[in-house]
Amino acid sequence: MSLQKQIMTSMKEAMKSKDTIALEALRAVKSEILLAQTKTGGSEGLSEDEEIKLLQKLVKQRKDSAALYTKEGREDLAEPEIAQAEVISKFLPEQLSTDELEKFIEGIIAETGASSMADMGKVMGIASSKLAGKADGKSISTVVKAKLSN
Repeated sequence: MSLQKQIMTSMKEAMKSKDTIALEALRAVKSEILLAQTKTGGSEGLSEDEEIKLLQKLVKQRKDSAALYTKEGREDLAEPEIAQAEVISKFLPEQLSTDELEKFIEGIIAETGASSMADMGKVMGIASSKLAGKADGKSISTVVKAKLSN
């Protein structure tokens, strides 16, 4: 089932259960999908990679907003953002654990022969494409920096 159909099904369920936070998050996803489709020229669907990137972007936006609200002492605004991020995250593939991510990055470093921070771009490029949807860029970057600085 395509992401758009999954979102529509979930929206119907959220409407029936009167879950306003989930409904708001799902409407945001639907809106982003429609915007992305109009950019590509119409009715064709998005590729799986494009869908994952779109969902990751929305989750990151929500988490960044929640962090800002928390920093400013506005927990009342941060909580809905966190809840929406969780709703959107359900549509992403299962995320790798830190240990799995470290092993994967170690494999890429060995494969590319990277030995210093100067090779970070090369490692990040390969890791980002292979781990699309399974780990966010910030996590990948943190592990790569730690491994290359040792």
